Amino acid sequence: MVAALRAFRRTAIHALENGPYRQGSAAPSPESFTRIFEIARDLDEGSITSASARTFFESLFMPYTVDTVPGPEGKVTAYYEPLVPARRERGGGYVYPFLRRPPELVEVADPDNPPFNVPKGFAFALETDAGLVECPDRQAVDEGAFAGRGLEMAWARDKADVFFTQVQGSARLDFGDGTGMRIGYAAKSGHPFTGIGRILVDRGEIPQAEISMQTIRRWLADHPDEADALMWSNHSCIFFREIEIPDDAPGPVGAASVPLEPGRSLAVDRLVHSYGTPVFVSAPNLRDFDAPKPFRRLMIAQDTGSAIVGPERGDLFVGSGDRAGELAGGVNAVASFVVLLPRGANPDLPNGHG
Repeated sequence: MVAALRAFRRTAIHALENGPYRQGSAAPSPESFTRIFEIARDLDEGSITSASARTFFESLFMPYTVDTVPGPEGKVTAYYEPLVPARRERGGGYVYPFLRRPPELVEVADPDNPPFNVPKGFAFALETDAGLVECPDRQAVDEGAFAGRGLEMAWARDKADVFFTQVQGSARLDFGDGTGMRIGYAAKSGHPFTGIGRILVDRGEIPQAEISMQTIRRWLADHPDEADALMWSNHSCIFFREIEIPDDAPGPVGAASVPLEPGRSLAVDRLVHSYGTPVFVSAPNLRDFDAPKPFRRLMIAQDTGSAIVGPERGDLFVGSGDRAGELAGGVNAVASFVVLLPRGANPDLPNGHG
């Protein structure tokens, strides 16, 4: 609970210093959070205890169940920050680039009515003298659509490292000389996201019960002649930016513009929920990350993702490195969601009730 309040306090400080977060369709007005954000900002972080954190949330918020259909039909997955071997310059087997956002790649003016076959709310296109044109998809980018532009930030030795960094949205790059770089999401090509794990399950390549990031990576390594075609079936492509945050930051910077808290930050549908909202996630069939018990945690909405769509959908941030990757890779569980909203607020949750 202490970590949840610490995460909440970071979003509170950012909102107070930089202006309110965008209001989700099922969230109360940003003004309803202002007083609570001020209280959180004024806390002495070093003196927060489990008891005081619980009192903070219970005294200032009311719980509302998100229930779009009867029964536990929500779902959680998980993600993490990879630690990826990389080099600043191309060579020595490091030939797969992490690309910066092309300067002409823009979010379209009306993302809810995109001009191309792209998901609503995540519509990007290339701005040219002839008007907006569709951005190249993953295969075209891999085959050099942006080559020679100086967009390469760093180079990986394994194309799967680039692919899964794009799926996760961030990574720590290790340059092998004691230096590194933290990279995070800058923009996307705008093409729809397709989970290649589902394709492998549908083909009968990997049983549903065994699908995970680890088994997918193993399949890619064992089938080098088919790996490109499988990865290209996910047309979505991510571009990155360097993230300037302290090395001791708990996690990468999420869409809410604050470092993520391992085990407490939640990616949500930004069109439905507002960043900074506390969300209690209960997944009876998912093991807690730190103890042999069912997953039941208070999370803070601090990130988003193109595959996270709807009021009962969440992505749990596990942490950084290999162990976090092992934990995150197999998470795909039924879950229920209870949002905590400021007392007195009037939410418009789908079938929500206090």
